[in-house]
Amino acid sequence: MDNFSYFQPTEIIFGKGRAGETGAVVARHGRRCLLVTESRASALGPVYEAVSESLRRAGVAVVHYDGVVPNPTVESVDRGAALAREEKVEVVLGVGGGSSMDSAKAIAVGAVHEGSVWEYLFFRQKQPTARTLPIVAVSTTSGTGSQVTQVAVVTEPVSRTKSAIYNSLVYPRACIVDPTLMVTLPAHVTASTGFDAFCHAFEAFIHPGCSPYIALLAVEAMRLVAANLERTIKNGKDLETRSRLAWADTLAGLCIANAGVTLPHGMGMTISGACPRVMHGESLAVTYPEFVRFTWETAVEKFAAMGRILDPDLERLGDRVAAEGSCSAMDGFLKRIGMWLSLEGLGVPRQDVALIADHSRDLPDYKNNPRIASRDEIFAMLERSWRR
Repeated sequence: MDNFSYFQPTEIIFGKGRAGETGAVVARHGRRCLLVTESRASALGPVYEAVSESLRRAGVAVVHYDGVVPNPTVESVDRGAALAREEKVEVVLGVGGGSSMDSAKAIAVGAVHEGSVWEYLFFRQKQPTARTLPIVAVSTTSGTGSQVTQVAVVTEPVSRTKSAIYNSLVYPRACIVDPTLMVTLPAHVTASTGFDAFCHAFEAFIHPGCSPYIALLAVEAMRLVAANLERTIKNGKDLETRSRLAWADTLAGLCIANAGVTLPHGMGMTISGACPRVMHGESLAVTYPEFVRFTWETAVEKFAAMGRILDPDLERLGDRVAAEGSCSAMDGFLKRIGMWLSLEGLGVPRQDVALIADHSRDLPDYKNNPRIASRDEIFAMLERSWRR
């Protein structure tokens, strides 16, 4: 066995009804809290009010910032950071999907550091310091894994760039994963976020930083998504399948926090940066058929394992045949969950395809792929993803 390390500082509080403990959890980290959410008028409005009440019962003063937008922008995060400074908050609580949790993390940095959060991206000279405010996350989707990672993704609309703060100081101190908060998710959002969780697990599995421990978590996460996502899409109120997806999402988040992602995430981030209306899971789904075909021959054993999870008929076949079969297995899975998508169908302008290819290697994710793609190879994959 190779040497490896594993690090995870986030306390995980998992299970049905655990959101009621939010106030007590937050009170351990501060007595003045910035609650970070999407609009109070959203379907999650009652959840936000219940969380606020839990905070008040625990003696925590609440300042509510409900300016989070999908694919959080620099402007929306900087506004939240300004409010946190003005109100002298001591802890930041993100409640929602990846957008709310990532916003909370970035706000925790921006509230106590000079300038915009855009100045603290992973490749900048400026980096978050120990002054970063403590963060607590309450997830309401099963897909981003943000509740257990050191990543906060932010979009700069003027340059149409999506990038990230990547620093161990933005790991949440604690996260609450309560499947009862997820039963109202629409079917397509369930599909998109669930596929994102699958991608996190698989890309960590093929990542050069994958360890035996990460492989164990990744295979279980993929298995849980494959076994439960279709059922949950059909019946979103099924708490058992919701619980399994929530656990898969958490496992997959632990995977990427310690290994990372590969080529599809670099491409997907660029697609959403250029076209913010495209959900992250959608941007992954549209790239995956071509990515699998591009890569499988360079990681036969692991693609075979993925293929067998999605299509049990591949169990009786050898690794190379099963790995090649993972291409059609992935296609079939995407079709079954309603995520067989095209760039054209997502509304990506044809002229943007070249721009997306130009910038899909700006993030280092492509370097982690078993087969490293050139700009022209990425362009060819995107061209084949234009219409299906």
